[in-house]
Amino acid sequence: MRILDSHLHLWDPDLLRYSWLSGDLLRRFDAEDWHDAAREAGDAQRAAVFVQAECAPADSLAEVDWVASTAAVHGVRGIVARLAMEEGEVGAQLAELRRRPLVVGVRRLIQDEGPGFATAAGFVSAARAVADAGYVFDACVRRTQLREVARLADLVPELPIVLDHLGKPDVTAAPDARWRDDLAVLADRPNVACKLSGLPAEAAGDDWTAGQLTPFLDAALEAFGPDRLLFGGDWPVSGPYAAWEQLVRRWAAASVPARADDILWGNAARIYGVT
Repeated sequence: MRILDSHLHLWDPDLLRYSWLSGDLLRRFDAEDWHDAAREAGDAQRAAVFVQAECAPADSLAEVDWVASTAAVHGVRGIVARLAMEEGEVGAQLAELRRRPLVVGVRRLIQDEGPGFATAAGFVSAARAVADAGYVFDACVRRTQLREVARLADLVPELPIVLDHLGKPDVTAAPDARWRDDLAVLADRPNVACKLSGLPAEAAGDDWTAGQLTPFLDAALEAFGPDRLLFGGDWPVSGPYAAWEQLVRRWAAASVPARADDILWGNAARIYGVT
């Protein structure tokens, strides 16, 4: 069994600034903590792609350097860095990222922005520059913004886009028709893939059940197929880590047994270009 977690967060509030951290999350979470949490899921060869954890924008490069400093030891194979894409002209920022060989993608959170943020002229110009640089774009949006990501995918078809957390659907009830329809519209864009991640966080607690979350995995498989689904832990925001990994492992083995390894490892390795 091998697991390439496509969505790992790490942070240290004593080193970098994070305005959003509070409660149990307001402490250091490093790769050793992740390995401890993952070990409870059972033996596996594990690696990960780190995704920026929304530290202060001025600390973004320091965040990349902090993660990279121990990446080889802890199995971090790639880094998705923050990029201020709303600024439009991102050449200097991309030049800094290119000096850091572990960077494989970029992210600019869209989830709390107004309509049209990701399709404004400056953002689209930056997205084209990201594509030219050979990077993937992680799209973290809420369920009402899925069609905006589809428009971005149409405007920049050469840009590989990975949807984080299935677009954060409402998991307190069965998958609703609008989310399913919007997810299918997004999946019609061949340059878009989808992370099976973040659903435990949307359940707002650790007492979610497999029966509650499995229908959302089924909907993602129906929309994207097994070639464009990636396992993501979203740790430590989502948890318990071991329970989520075990759920996705069991679901993949039962739903698409011949493609389970692709969902758990191969697709992330291919899309992010990591070994």
